[in-house]
Amino acid sequence: MQNISEEDYLGIIYKHKDKNGEVKANLIAEKLQVSNAAVTDMLKKLSRNGHIIYEKYKGIRLTEGGEVYAKNMVRRHRIWEVFLNQIVGMPWDKVHDEAHRLEHSGSDELIDRLEEMLEYPEYDPHGDPIPSKEGKVPKLRKHVQLAELKQGQAGTVIRVNDFDDQFLQYISKIGVKLNEPVLVKEKRRFDKSLQIIVKGKPWNISNKVAENIFIEIKKK
Repeated sequence: MQNISEEDYLGIIYKHKDKNGEVKANLIAEKLQVSNAAVTDMLKKLSRNGHIIYEKYKGIRLTEGGEVYAKNMVRRHRIWEVFLNQIVGMPWDKVHDEAHRLEHSGSDELIDRLEEMLEYPEYDPHGDPIPSKEGKVPKLRKHVQLAELKQGQAGTVIRVNDFDDQFLQYISKIGVKLNEPVLVKEKRRFDKSLQIIVKGKPWNISNKVAENIFIEIKKK
C-alpha cells in the first residue's frame, strides 16, 4: 500500500482495537504491511496531533477526538463499499480498494446523501457495521469463527474479513456469502481443516480460511 495516510492508521487502530480499546504496534505494521519503524514514526505524529495515546511498548489507544475522527473515516469507507456493491454492481472482492480511494474524497454532505440514497445501510457488503452520522454503531448478532464450530454444527454466515481480495474470491467461488447457511461436515484434528457443505456441495477449507468467516450458530 502506497502513501499510507494518518486516516489509514486511525482506521486500523479503530477496527482492530481489543476489548480494552487498545491495539499493538506490531499488529498495525502487519495490517498495513509497513515496517515497525514507519509505524513508530506515524504513532508519534498521531500522538502529537492528539489523536492517540501512545507510550512505547504499551498498547495504542484512540483519544476521544481520535475515536470520532476514525469512526467517521470507517463510516465513509463502508458507505462507499455499499454504493459500489449495490449500485455500481462491483463484487465484494473489488470494493475495498476502490472505497479506500474514495473515502478520502468527497464532502460530508455527499456521504450523507449517499447514505440516504442507500436507505441508511447498517452493514457493509462484508457484514461489518457502519457507524451512523451520530457515531452509533449497529450491534452484530452473536457470532463465532467458522473454525470454532464442531463437527455436525451449522450456522449462517453474517460477516467475513475483507483483508485479502484472493480470500474473498475463493470463498465466493465455493458459494460462501452473507446470510448463506454452512454445515461443518467434518473437522480434522491433525491440521484443523474442515469439510463444509455449502448449497449442498462439499468443500475442503483450511483453518485459516475458517478463522476469517463468522457464523451465527443455528439453534437446534
